[in-house]
Amino acid sequence: MVDLKAKTPFDGMEPVRIGTVTLSEVDLGRVTSLSPYGDASDLSAALQGAHGMAWPAAGRATGKAGARCMWFGQDQAVLLGPEPDASLSEHAAVVDQSDAWVALRLTGAQGAEVLARLVPVDLREAHFKRGHAIRTQALHVSVSIRREADGFVIMAFRSMADTLVHEVKQAMVAVAARG
Repeated sequence: MVDLKAKTPFDGMEPVRIGTVTLSEVDLGRVTSLSPYGDASDLSAALQGAHGMAWPAAGRATGKAGARCMWFGQDQAVLLGPEPDASLSEHAAVVDQSDAWVALRLTGAQGAEVLARLVPVDLREAHFKRGHAIRTQALHVSVSIRREADGFVIMAFRSMADTLVHEVKQAMVAVAARG
């Protein structure tokens, strides 16, 4: 009988360190799409009661490590980490997206410079602070980026995992080459 072992899309990728920047895999836990039925205020109250976080404003994330709710587009957010409380389905379409998304953490002094080579958004700390989130393109890969205290979390479709790693590594090499 075959002994199957689950692998992540980044299986075998050790943290990559180039120059001052490190790229590593992030376990998002459960990823749940939330789309409110109308006004998000009732959903926000349900999120607060069930998970201790409010519905995020546009371009923001709420919660803390292990349990976050992140803006994901107009009238859409994702709950990252916990299994969603059943009460949320009274106020929103609740869809498990865990198998569809992967994430990388980019840390280091030149993280924003690396991303500047990939995305058409100013991610320097003066403009994109901790808790900010955005949906954009990293070259031709659709991504969602969130700033954390020590760097960035970059989410992408699972099918684009290899491409995302390749593109970020290339940008890391280019930034490191500049000294």
